[in-house]
Amino acid sequence: MQGIKIGEKQSKYPIIQGGMGVGVSLHNLAGTVSREGGIGVISTADIGYKEEDFEQNPLKANLRAIGKEINKAREIAGRDKILAVNIMVALNNYKEIVKECVKNKIDLIISGAGIPKELPEYIEGSDTKIAPIVSSLRCCKLIVKHWIKKYNHVPDMIVIEGPEAGGHLGFKKEEVITEERPKLEDITREVVEYVNEVEKEYNKSIPVIVAGGIWDKNDIEKYLELGASGVQMATRFVATYECDAEEEFKNAYINAKKEDVQIISSPVGLPGRAIYNSFIKATELEKCKISKCYNCIKTCNVKDTPYCITKALINAVKGNMENALIFCGSNVDKIKEIVSVHDLMQELVC
Repeated sequence: MQGIKIGEKQSKYPIIQGGMGVGVSLHNLAGTVSREGGIGVISTADIGYKEEDFEQNPLKANLRAIGKEINKAREIAGRDKILAVNIMVALNNYKEIVKECVKNKIDLIISGAGIPKELPEYIEGSDTKIAPIVSSLRCCKLIVKHWIKKYNHVPDMIVIEGPEAGGHLGFKKEEVITEERPKLEDITREVVEYVNEVEKEYNKSIPVIVAGGIWDKNDIEKYLELGASGVQMATRFVATYECDAEEEFKNAYINAKKEDVQIISSPVGLPGRAIYNSFIKATELEKCKISKCYNCIKTCNVKDTPYCITKALINAVKGNMENALIFCGSNVDKIKEIVSVHDLMQELVC
């Protein structure tokens, strides 16, 4: 297996660890994955939740935490390794978050949960590379053509996220719950064919990365054979010693059964794959009292939302599972034990 080239750096293996927020993939997990030959990804979603002033000034806390987490991850990984961040377009302070990551010389920004139309503008003049997350050929074409026309910027990478992914999904709920839902293999073939044309026209290599339901070496090899340059995996990296979440969060993955995984309607207006627990069930019956708005997501309406997604995700990562939203991928029921990142990486490539 050949690694993924980003700028002047190249990973040893074609594996990207997906960004998971709030706080599930911070410096410890991301830094270790990069050190072990993959590309580690720090999630920027409410990244400053541990900062003392987070409750008073979430934006200030988040911006400060970005530098801390990137620097700590670099100490683990080494300066020669590729380190990435995931930034959701839906964040209210998207531009400020991007610019702070660029200021801290992040190698790669992976951006989804919306269309990152202005992203090339925010990284202009830096060495930071950018990769949009797409869910279809149509979405891919829209972004590529817009970036080239407006900014003369060809994407440095394309991440395809299929309907089996965890967390917020780039599909309508009815598309995901049907047996006729889009197949990742078909989307991959279409996007790879299109990207090959763009590569030839602009004489630039654009790695295509496939995400959503990737489980083992066989899956990785299947998508490499379809023309992808690598895969992105998130769920499997939760059940590692190095994952930044508390043990209770990891145990929720280990104990999850197939029937526990459902597509829910997120408070921010998007479908999401999560473990259906007592908290989600309760919020379907009665709206939670929201005492504070963290001004996190553009599409959240505090008056109508059944619960605060920021608070529910922070509860999850801290291990308060009685009041938690637990996002997960479709294969979470296959996880049976906690392993090291080193052992997991070796299992995936050997």
